[in-house]
Amino acid sequence: MIDLAHVPTTLAAAVETVENNPVLNISIFAAFVAITMFIVVRASRNNRTASDYYAGGRSFSGTQNGFAISGDYLSAASFLGIVGAIAVNGYDGFLYSIGFLVAWLVALLLVAELMRNTGKFTMADVLSFRLKQRPVRTAAAITTLAVCFFYLLAQMAGAGGLVSLLLGIEDRVGQSLVIAVVGVLMIVYVLVGGMKGTTWVQIIKAFLLIGAALIMSVWVLAIHGFDFSQVLQHAVDASEKGAAVLAPGLQYGGKELDFISLGLALVLGTAGLPHVLMRFYTVPTAKEARKSVVWAIWLIGGFYVFTLVLGYGAAALVGPDAIKAAPGGVNSAAPLLALQLGGPVLMGIVSAVAFATILAVVAGLALTASASFAHDIYNSVLKHGKADQASEVRVGKITVVVIGVVAIIGGIGVQGQNIAFLVALAFAVAASANLPTILYSLYWRGFTTRGAVWSMYGGLATTLVLITFSPVVSGAETSLLGEGIDFAWFPFNNPGIISIPVGFLLGFLGSVTTREKESPELQAEMEVREYTGHGAEAAVEH
Repeated sequence: MIDLAHVPTTLAAAVETVENNPVLNISIFAAFVAITMFIVVRASRNNRTASDYYAGGRSFSGTQNGFAISGDYLSAASFLGIVGAIAVNGYDGFLYSIGFLVAWLVALLLVAELMRNTGKFTMADVLSFRLKQRPVRTAAAITTLAVCFFYLLAQMAGAGGLVSLLLGIEDRVGQSLVIAVVGVLMIVYVLVGGMKGTTWVQIIKAFLLIGAALIMSVWVLAIHGFDFSQVLQHAVDASEKGAAVLAPGLQYGGKELDFISLGLALVLGTAGLPHVLMRFYTVPTAKEARKSVVWAIWLIGGFYVFTLVLGYGAAALVGPDAIKAAPGGVNSAAPLLALQLGGPVLMGIVSAVAFATILAVVAGLALTASASFAHDIYNSVLKHGKADQASEVRVGKITVVVIGVVAIIGGIGVQGQNIAFLVALAFAVAASANLPTILYSLYWRGFTTRGAVWSMYGGLATTLVLITFSPVVSGAETSLLGEGIDFAWFPFNNPGIISIPVGFLLGFLGSVTTREKESPELQAEMEVREYTGHGAEAAVEH
């Protein structure tokens, strides 16, 4: 039986350890950086063409890419946030895991293989294949940059927020310095390694993250005699809410529509995340693309099962009250559980894995944003597809530096703010602006340039307007601007329940009201390439 009387002592020890052992945490993180930087430099030796820089020369196997996708997808929010949500809110916290996992079935069944066969480097390659290049590529680049920016800002701000818990640096200057370090490392990884280097960083990070979650899960189960029901019982005993932690309603009771809106954004947004879609181009064949998504589903699915064990394990061994009172709030659940299980060393490893997670994700986002600007805006729109590969890669690298600087400044600027809405906003934009256009492009012959432009701009604008006038920005205690300012009229925290149907509707209306139809020859070519993969290696030039 777990001695819950020592929970306050555990909390005190945790805070003391966080403050007194930053050298251990930083040393482990520095080792990760050193190893991955060595690998990135080695991988960069073969970066000679745009295909090498943006798609890793299509040289990765499905298994390797599956690990890389899971590394790209499993952010610090997945590790720290979901474990904390389960520890505090039980069943409702686990609903995030279910949403993220189901989302991969959408990506596998509807998008992965066809995207790989039709595109070259970016999402816009697919969307503009049989449509007018300039307006569609411009719109696709803008939505891609929007998703990457919101996601990147959340990750950078999260890096600063985790500092107080993991490294014992509580002043704003120290946290700002950490954000700057993460940003600089991100720039170096992408500039030096391109997609090859970034992919290896993702693979290593996936091994570390999933491995750490596996070890801690087995450890928690071993303490309870490998009886998960005992873990649940101790979690119930430790919570003032009792058996309610095993039933729905603690977090979303009375907010069912709000949760449905969030769930739609999570489930449908994944298949429209540009940094995830870009990974389908790093494998040599459509078969490997399917294989990579199957691997990703197993890896991500296994990880989210571990989060269930870790979440309830943290509730049982640390206690919800201790977790909420610790620096970092609910995000402290996984590190405090590591401290309880393996002392400062395991906590140091978990801390380093959390930072490695942030670093790997921001590198993938930066590469995707740079590819979108250089390939879609610079080459395809400004240079009409006639820019040489060297100049395109050079513009991409300049873009990485600019994005990195903006991300550092933005991350420092939103420190201490409620930035959770940024991740939700990124998924909502992906589901509302990107996914409708992707599905229409792949499956509907009648889809037109006007439909694509209306869908992307309309979905983006609707999402931004609704989130601006929602409780996440104003009118609530947890709002970005606080309770004092209130101009919210949209009732939900996530706009997906409205913005996603609007994106699909605008794509349909724009297409059926277009008099000028698109080229039947290009439609036929796209269908052949989608389902056979014939010509998939060729550049998209028309």
